[in-house]
Amino acid sequence: MIPYLIVFAASGVVTLVTTPLVRRLALRVGAVDHPSDRKVHPAPTPTLGGLAMFLGVLAGLGVARVLPPFADLHRTTSEPLAALVASTAIVAVGVIDDLRGIAPTAKLAGQVLAAGLMVLVGVQLLWFVLPGLPGQAVLALSPDVAVPLTVLWTVAMVNAVNLIDGLDGLAAGMVAIAAAAFFVYMERTPNAFGDESAAALLSAIAAGIALGFLPWNFHPARIFMGDSGAMLLGLLLAVATISGVGRNPYPPTGGDLAAILIPVFVPLLVLAIPFLDVLLAIVRRVRRGVGIAHADKEHLHHRLLDIGHSHRGAVLLMYLWSALISGSGLAVAFIDSRVVVGSILLVAVGTFAATALPRLLPLRQGRPRPGSEPAPGTGPGAEAGALPEGRSR
Repeated sequence: MIPYLIVFAASGVVTLVTTPLVRRLALRVGAVDHPSDRKVHPAPTPTLGGLAMFLGVLAGLGVARVLPPFADLHRTTSEPLAALVASTAIVAVGVIDDLRGIAPTAKLAGQVLAAGLMVLVGVQLLWFVLPGLPGQAVLALSPDVAVPLTVLWTVAMVNAVNLIDGLDGLAAGMVAIAAAAFFVYMERTPNAFGDESAAALLSAIAAGIALGFLPWNFHPARIFMGDSGAMLLGLLLAVATISGVGRNPYPPTGGDLAAILIPVFVPLLVLAIPFLDVLLAIVRRVRRGVGIAHADKEHLHHRLLDIGHSHRGAVLLMYLWSALISGSGLAVAFIDSRVVVGSILLVAVGTFAATALPRLLPLRQGRPRPGSEPAPGTGPGAEAGALPEGRSR
């Protein structure tokens, strides 16, 4: 555990201290995200925060390289090198997009390129452990299946994180929760390549850079991570989960189906709320006969604002839901089922109460009645964004 904490601290501290320097650079080169009717921030804000996060990745990987406990890991696996190469590519694409803007197809091509480089270095899904069969059967993947599946998974994770970067601190906090949950799981899971786990190492780095950046990005944000940062976080989660679920033949504790699927579903469960928001937006706009990218004021975070939550409150509430969902996944893997059910129900009730709290308490003086229609151009949703594809953080 101590070596991981050292790497986590190195990544976080470097990100924390270099972010203000990157902020000055962004202001100097004009990398500033300006307000518009599709965005929620009220003032011009520098971007390029992903550069500071990338420096944190370099620090974490560099420290891990010289720590003796990780010596076997570097000799027997290619994940650290793959993460470095792919991160460099994805950050380069993100920086170009943050500075000049690129077409969605070009951005997708860059993401596929980064995933392809990762595969070339040697990281791809190799197999899946099949629970419940004699001898813990393993399903081996042929290259024809493994390579496209690896690329698809990586691109999906990169875009999943990119989609949730819509409120100050939301993406950084939710990725920190996802990475921490996945780290706990992998640190307790037997590893095929020695005592230390590449999946746990990359999760520690992802959590470190996310938390190191968060003080500068929490509302009111002084800098945005930009596509360079959001895609970097998604890539690290992708490499970690590929290493944890598709390259480790040892079964998790107990070998049951729920435990086997945790490495795949912990990141997905943490991102379930933004995925649901996007899905609801698509359905809503299709039913109304408007374009999918048409802006509206009915996203989940807008609704939280409308019922009385502040910007910070809405983000913290989404953190709470994410922690509840990912914690539930870990509990299924490691805790007795009766304790799991009782604990989840108790926390869920508390979270529901926190969500509905503004409706349950007397209205504060000057606050519009929840559910009432704000005047045109006013109200917490006045600067609502379109689908995440349209945001430029």
